[in-house]
This record gives sequence, structure tokens and C-alpha cells, in this order.
Amino acid sequence: MPKLTRIRFLIAVLAFTCSITAMAQETYRLKLAETWGPNSPILGETTRNMAAMAEKMSAGRLQIRIDSSNKHKAPFGIFEMVKAGQYDMGHTASYYYKGLIPNAMYFTTVPFGMIAPEQYAWFYYGDGMALMEKVYRPHGLLSFPGGNTGNQMGGWFREQINSLEDLQGLKMRTPGFAGEVMAELGVAVTNIPPGELYTALERGTIDALEWVGPALDFQMGFHQIAEYYYSGWQEPGAEVQFLINEKTWAKLPEDLQEILRVSMRTAAYDMYAQSTHLSGEAWARMKQDYPEVSHETFPPEVIDALRTATRKLLAEAAEEDPLAKEIISSQAAYLEQVRQWTNISDRAYLNTVSPETGD
Repeated sequence: MPKLTRIRFLIAVLAFTCSITAMAQETYRLKLAETWGPNSPILGETTRNMAAMAEKMSAGRLQIRIDSSNKHKAPFGIFEMVKAGQYDMGHTASYYYKGLIPNAMYFTTVPFGMIAPEQYAWFYYGDGMALMEKVYRPHGLLSFPGGNTGNQMGGWFREQINSLEDLQGLKMRTPGFAGEVMAELGVAVTNIPPGELYTALERGTIDALEWVGPALDFQMGFHQIAEYYYSGWQEPGAEVQFLINEKTWAKLPEDLQEILRVSMRTAAYDMYAQSTHLSGEAWARMKQDYPEVSHETFPPEVIDALRTATRKLLAEAAEEDPLAKEIISSQAAYLEQVRQWTNISDRAYLNTVSPETGD
């Protein structure tokens, strides 16, 4: 190789190496909007855990600023803001956007559906992630599981529910598919941002509400207003989500994409573990400090009616939309298979030991 050519080649190699080094050292700063308030336990901690992990694993190259609902003022506007590029990422629940993208709500939870371990298995080893991409990619978004609360409680009620008649005209906050099911039974359903729930219940704007479970309900103070606390049927494994603008994702180097993916997945699982831990603590404290709170289960006739309405609405949705049918069918088939294992493992274990350690 002639000397001049060799020099040019070495210069080109050096320039390329410097370019790669500069790219490796570039800092990427993303903005994330969340539905929750700035002091939200579990939910708010999940986003901060994710951001801290991503920054540490990337040696500071990936930094994520989090704006809570008190700053962006749009707790139910996360989908639109991330889609528009106003924010790079979001943390929210997909069923809040059933009016904009109806097929999204199935990825939070389905009444009488999968519990959290079954749902995570469907996401990562079944069709869940691929189907979620089908729903969100046309909007220029990617969605990832963002944390699970576990089985949610059925809600706080001022009065006992003894029959289907007690649901007629009841004003209740309950979102997503469960809201549609409740409406089928005569409930006046509304969705209210988290920060307004206590006031709505206190002032009688609503007669009942469901939020999450003891871990989050206790600090909201609902037990001071409504004494009947019902076990759930509507959200057996409620998954929130991370949303990412696809253009933002494409700009990230592959190693930062993987760091972000791992950070989200780890933070999501940690939220599930933390929710279980804190719910156990909160329920024990509630039983001790507020003995007037009464744990209830819905009567069989109410559960049967809720199940019938759920099946009816799912069948109608599947008939109207091929993609809805694909999602609903996938979840049903996966549940049928995995529940057989749940029945002979977790359910059998709890049924066996419940005489000694049950409530």
C-alpha cells in the first residue's frame, strides 16, 4: 500500500474509532410522564426504580426525567402525550385509553382472567408481547409490562351488596372492562383520577370505588368513609405499562435499548413483589387499627351475573373486531392451559393449608 494511501487509511480508521467512542459517551436524556402523583407509593416508585437502574447500568449515558401528574396536569393523557412526542416515555394503565384504542384494555387485565404469574407468562412466553405490538405500533408506540399490583380488591362500599338489586343506580368509580361489566348490571360507572377519589367518595359524588388493594388503599383513607371492603373479581392481575415513542426508541443505541428493556422488566417485577409485601403489612394494620372495616365477598348471584356479563361483552368485542378476537382468544386459550397448573399447585396448596393459616 502506497505511503499516502496508508496514511489516509489510518486517518479514516482513527476518525471512525473516535466517532464510535463519541457515540458511546453520548448522553441520552428522556422525559417520562406518569399517571400518578409525585408521592404515589409503589406506582411512583416503580418509575424511579427503573430510571435509577437504567442510569446506573449505562454509567450515566441514559438519564430519565419523571414528570408526575401534578406537573403535566394530564393523568389520563399519557398515551396522547407520548404519541405526539411531547414525552419520550409514559407510565400508565392501558385500560384508561379504551375510548382511543379499545384493544389496549385487555393488556391491563380482564375480569375473571389471569392472575399475575399467569399473565406474565402470557406476555413473555405466550402471544402477549407480539399482540401488544400489533395494537400500539400503528400509533408509533411501543409498550412494555410496567408492574403488577397482583389481585385487586373489588372496592369500598358505603352499603353492603346483598343482591343484584343493590347495584341498580349505584354510582361507582371502576375503570376499564370492569366498568363496562358493572354498567351491564345497572351501575352508574365513572372514572376519576387517583388524586380525586377520596374527595369524590367523601362528598357522595360516588357511592363506591375500587382502587387497588390495601397497600395503596390504606394511605388513601377510603376506610374512613366506607366500611365494606370487597374482594375482587375484576382485576385478578392488574398490569400497568411503560409506553415509549418509537422514534425515541430508534434513536437509542442497541446497548441502551437493552439496558432500558431490562430496567423496565426488573422494575415491573419489583413492583409486584413490593405490592404483595406492602398489602400484607397494610391489611394487618387496618384490621388492628380499624376493626370496623368489614371484609366482604360478593354474593354468588352477583358473581354469576358479573361472569355472564363479562362473557357477553367479550363475545361482542370479538365479533366486532378481528384483532380483539385474536387477543381475547389468545388469553382464553392460554388461561385454559396454565390454570390447570395453578389449580394443582397454588390453589391446592392454599386449600390444603387454609384451616391452619387462613383468615
